[in-house]
Amino acid sequence: MLSRFFVNRPIFAWVIAISIMLAGALAIFNLPVSQYPNIAPPQVTVTATYPGASAETMSRTVTQVIEQNMTGLDGLIYMSSTSDSTGRMTITLTFQAGTNPDIAQVQVQNKLSMAEPNLPDTVRQLGVQVQKSSASFLQVVGFIDTSGKLTSGDLGDFLTNNIEEPLARLEGVGEVTVFGASYAMRIWMDPALLRKYSLETSDVIAAIQTQNVQVAAGDIAGQPTNGKRMVTATIRASSLMNTPEQFEQISLKTLPDGSVVRIKDVATVGLGQESYTFQGRFDGKPSSGVAIKLSAGANALETAARVQAKLDELRPFYPEGVENVIPFDTTPFVRAAMHEVVKTLIEAIVLVVCVMFLFLQNWRATIIPTISVPVVLLGTFGILELMGYSINMLTMFALVLAIGLLVDDAIVVVENVERVMMEKRCDPKTATVESMGQITGALIGIAMVLSAVFVPMAFFGGSTGVIYRQFSVTIVSAMALSVMVALTLIPALCATLLKQIDQNHTRATLGFFGRFNQAFDALTNGVRASVRMFVRRIARLLVLYAVLIGAMVLGFMKIPSAFMPNEDQGVLLMMMQTPASATAERTDLVADRFQKMVRANETKDVEHVFTVRGFSFAGTGQNNTMGFIKLKDWSERKDASSSAEAVMMRSLGLVFSPAFKDAQGFVFQLPAVPELGVADGFDFYLQDRSGKGHEALMAALGEFLGKANADPRLRQVRHNGMDDAPMIQLNVDYEKARTLGVSDAQINKTLNAAFGSAYVNDYMDQGRLKKVYVQGIADSRGEEADLAKWYVKSATTGEMVPFSSFVTTNWTYGSPRLARFNAIDAVNIQGSPAPGVSSGEAMQAVEEIMQTLPPGYSIEWNGVSYQERVAGSNAAPLYAISLLVVFLALAALYESWTIPIAVILVVPTGVVGALALTWICGKENDVYFQVGLLTTVGLVAKNAILIVEFARDLHEQGMELLASVVEAVRLRLRPILMTSLAFGLGVLPLALASGAGAGAQSAIGVAVLGGMLTGTFLCIFFVPAFFVLVTRVFSGKKGKSAPAAVQSQE
Repeated sequence: MLSRFFVNRPIFAWVIAISIMLAGALAIFNLPVSQYPNIAPPQVTVTATYPGASAETMSRTVTQVIEQNMTGLDGLIYMSSTSDSTGRMTITLTFQAGTNPDIAQVQVQNKLSMAEPNLPDTVRQLGVQVQKSSASFLQVVGFIDTSGKLTSGDLGDFLTNNIEEPLARLEGVGEVTVFGASYAMRIWMDPALLRKYSLETSDVIAAIQTQNVQVAAGDIAGQPTNGKRMVTATIRASSLMNTPEQFEQISLKTLPDGSVVRIKDVATVGLGQESYTFQGRFDGKPSSGVAIKLSAGANALETAARVQAKLDELRPFYPEGVENVIPFDTTPFVRAAMHEVVKTLIEAIVLVVCVMFLFLQNWRATIIPTISVPVVLLGTFGILELMGYSINMLTMFALVLAIGLLVDDAIVVVENVERVMMEKRCDPKTATVESMGQITGALIGIAMVLSAVFVPMAFFGGSTGVIYRQFSVTIVSAMALSVMVALTLIPALCATLLKQIDQNHTRATLGFFGRFNQAFDALTNGVRASVRMFVRRIARLLVLYAVLIGAMVLGFMKIPSAFMPNEDQGVLLMMMQTPASATAERTDLVADRFQKMVRANETKDVEHVFTVRGFSFAGTGQNNTMGFIKLKDWSERKDASSSAEAVMMRSLGLVFSPAFKDAQGFVFQLPAVPELGVADGFDFYLQDRSGKGHEALMAALGEFLGKANADPRLRQVRHNGMDDAPMIQLNVDYEKARTLGVSDAQINKTLNAAFGSAYVNDYMDQGRLKKVYVQGIADSRGEEADLAKWYVKSATTGEMVPFSSFVTTNWTYGSPRLARFNAIDAVNIQGSPAPGVSSGEAMQAVEEIMQTLPPGYSIEWNGVSYQERVAGSNAAPLYAISLLVVFLALAALYESWTIPIAVILVVPTGVVGALALTWICGKENDVYFQVGLLTTVGLVAKNAILIVEFARDLHEQGMELLASVVEAVRLRLRPILMTSLAFGLGVLPLALASGAGAGAQSAIGVAVLGGMLTGTFLCIFFVPAFFVLVTRVFSGKKGKSAPAAVQSQE
């Protein structure tokens, strides 16, 4: 027997234990730390720019061309895209969890190369980027000038030229978005002066392209030569210009009198911004910033540390007075949450040790199971490193759950050794050998059952599969090590540390332990009497069991579903839109008002407010604003009124107040897993399946939003996009234009240059290439009538022809931002459940409202909502497979198809408790609840095995059936209560958690605690009854003499 070997060689057992602890201790220093493993599916983004293009033009000429080639990609789940009127297009391709993001990026790049020949020249010239990325920002770094000398535009140029590239090159950084733009050479053309000199915009562009060039002129005496040259030199000819004065001198034409018309004669040249879309403000001060997205598969904490180190390295080179601040950061929550979980782990260990001492009442006996804790925990870290895992919230939760389970094996061994020593008055070594012979089968059976419960979780796919796998590998590894330690080190410790019990020794009868023992003896007698009664009245017990089954079914029906519980992550996001036609100046006023009011009203809870005009998750444009609200540390926000939820609700009330009647805004929290999206609640696309067109789609959107916002189960239901805005429709009479000698290309190029800001080429500024743009002066593009100020030259007469001679205009509506999902026109809708409503119930409400819309429209879940749907569909198969594997493991252990039935039948006794406490505490049926439920299944099965193992052995030794189960309960009640209480108190800190990460801790702790309470109590009565019932039914024994036998045991 294995245990006998280590009883005789205790040093060998210690060597193995110490080796395991050393390996684990070394692994801790190498294991990465993160909030979660790579739960979010990998994403690859394709971005392109087309200056001056409308959203419709961008969608038709760029977005759809690329989408049509994105076929045959391995592991692609869905594809979404946006095209906006700022000339920017983004396609996001989301792949299945586990897909190699590097391979996915290469495949997308290969598909893109097939589409590039069909893209407009300007798009190809500016380049199309393909990047690995995530759905949300890791952090936002703001830059402010404390001296007041630099504007937001100046800071934007500094960031673009000096900060963006160093950060983008860091390992783990997927994408860097600058809330600002680099300087550009701006050439503002005056249409009146162009007409005066019979010039058009294409003449200006051609002159710049010809004269602002870098010429490679070669060398003097470059090889081959005639062999007579002794000196060689490089020829420097024309090079790129670098000052406005140089551009002013570019010649456009020579007049008959010999004078030269230069750019300065028809335009104003100066340094301006490449884009005037963005403007930031930090706590009311002008600022700019960069938003950093995590690369797919990267570690958030390590990446954030690299970003901070790089900023520290660059800080000496900031302009005087410039400082960086961090108004939005997801990593403090990770650190705080991990700190809370570690604290919970320590609390669990202390409580478990206290429970062991209470029952064992012997420090020597208590120390033995305690020694197994560091051995198993450190060994588990070693296995995690071998598996390529990280120290994260999920693995730490699994270790907290494992604390109670891993000491169970040691407790069973020590308790049984002490019982044998007490009953037979033998020495510790003899008692240990005999005891291990009795319980080795039970220990192996418990390990098999617990592994059977958790192993199936490891084989599920998707993001929920990643979550399940973390728990599965961690708990199964801890269980395997626990059994190994229980069969090797613990027997050796029992044989060497325990003292032989004196002949006259009795258990304590005085003091605290005396009262405890008396109470426990009374409990034991009461339980024996109750068990004796129940096994005689199995029919009544079956009625109670049927009620429990009904309660369990009702519980599953009543408890709302969700993906993960919400968390207070210390940050809030704000999105606000002014009316579609509002200018940047009007939007700035609203954003400033929001900043001032939040800072005035929330001084106790809000640390900083950073807003960016021109940027939003809903789109870019003059009427959009994004806000990042950084809350104070959790240690300063301990009461409910200071929670992120409370601050969010007050800020929402502010946004909906009369002070913001000229804007529409929303304030929301991050989802539990930020990589899965940008907002909590639900997220989906309303698709135009029948191709009814944009106007019909917007009408369906309006109808949906009206019904959704009237539904009491929903709140903040919004179009995550931009409403249709007034647009001017140009009606070009191309036939008339051609008769006037004006080509289609002339018209299009002039419109693009005059109104759309045409990119020409590059110039040099401080050693960096920057762009050159031509555009009309502000007075020539400010009103509809200004179109008549522009002229083009007739190819037949040479006269200047006004646009008004072949163009008419009318006002219409159109979208400044078009969205598509899986290559179908769609609109993105987001929202949140009302207070007290789960995300699952909110999603059900969305589907109900969807049924009332006209036919031809459908919804497709996106981001965290998609994962919630997958998780919900996985739950039933997960439970079924786990129970099946448990049954098969028990059948193999007992070489019987019938005995496992007695164990499986008691599983609902734990499940009903988990459901009940979850409902009482207002929790939801989420991923953590599912893991807690499976843990409960393992706990109940473990208790059942302890009883069934002894009852079967006693019955096989000749004891009557009913007598054997009553005696088994008497013998196993103490270890069952001890292990269950140890396990329950081990998870109690989870259930009572507060602060960062409390949502997840509480969700899993409440489920396990509820299951432990009812599972332990009811198991003691139901297992004997089911064992008797199954044995009678399948063996044919009626047990007529059983009552007398039971009576004899009294």
